Amino acid sequence: MTTMTLEQVRAKGLKALAEELGPVGMVRFLQQTETGSGDYSRERHSRIGKQGVSALVKRIESHRKNGTD
Repeated sequence: MTTMTLEQVRAKGLKALAEELGPVGMVRFLQQTETGSGDYSRERHSRIGKQGVSALVKRIESHRKNGTD
């Protein structure tokens, strides 16, 4: 198996999107995946705080048990 370059992956992906979704659908999809704005790290730290991994795992397990994502 040959490893594709990032440009080859991108070109193949765009071709697949265009074939499956058509040109308008491809553009709409790409618009949804554009880079956002803001500071992800700062926002994440303000939401999560200084919780450790074990506390986050407990929160995730609790959400899964309660059927919320």
